[in-house]
Amino acid sequence: MTTLEILATGPLALVEDLGRPGLAHLGVTRSGAADRRSHTLANRLVANPADRATVEITFGGFSARVRDGDVTVAVTGADANPSVDGVPFGTNGIRHVRDGQVLTLSMPRSGVRSYLAVRGGVDAEPVLGSRSHDVLSAIGPRPLRPGDLLAIGEHAQDFPELDQAPVAPVAAGDLDLTVVPGPRDDWFTDPEALVRTDWVASDRSDRVGTRLTGQPLTPRDPERQLPSEGAVRGSVQVPPNGLPVILGPDHPVTGGYPVIGVVVDRDVDRIAQVRPGQRVRLHWSHPRA
Repeated sequence: MTTLEILATGPLALVEDLGRPGLAHLGVTRSGAADRRSHTLANRLVANPADRATVEITFGGFSARVRDGDVTVAVTGADANPSVDGVPFGTNGIRHVRDGQVLTLSMPRSGVRSYLAVRGGVDAEPVLGSRSHDVLSAIGPRPLRPGDLLAIGEHAQDFPELDQAPVAPVAAGDLDLTVVPGPRDDWFTDPEALVRTDWVASDRSDRVGTRLTGQPLTPRDPERQLPSEGAVRGSVQVPPNGLPVILGPDHPVTGGYPVIGVVVDRDVDRIAQVRPGQRVRLHWSHPRA
């Protein structure tokens, strides 16, 4: 069986697919790739179905040796200057890697997360129907460590149709996100402050949520309590300190903090590439009365 021998993982390397939907009633969130577009593109480039597992690599520093066979790979998302035996092959492109060669990803020029797809997919043991690791609940294959061997699954008869995907690089500047107001925007004295403020991504951000720093939002009644209610990815929760948190793929399924708005689904994947210190601006999806 062909495997990838993990030599280095960088800050964090996880096996991720498209998650485990439909289990919120059991207290299990969907999880899955933080940047679903990049995950799906990587699989498409190597002719995998979209739900095959990839490796989500945070801030590069990753390397792996191919063992017991040859593989075809693609790297998408943050441009980590992927190379094979020191020879770069480009983000959003495919590369054939021979038995014994070493694949390396460096610190990305911009963005946070890169996605490594292998033709056939990463064949980790599924948990509750998914190969995704959830950092909050620790469900799914554990984070990768040097010395791990990742099995590669059987690939379909389809062959890659592209050598390179014409995808714009991950933006390094300000990030603009569209937000639907509510359901608890009326809990704040000035909900418009959410879209007037130039927020900055905190270094405490992770797959559970992207924390924003800036001028805190003010609740109408600081003593008012909110019973736990369902939460979805992209929800903008406001804890007692008044600093918004945008919930990520590993968010809890319920929360007791008011949600002032929800990032629209088409923008959710972009949040996965926000670096600490990067400025984030929020805009209402439609003019408010």
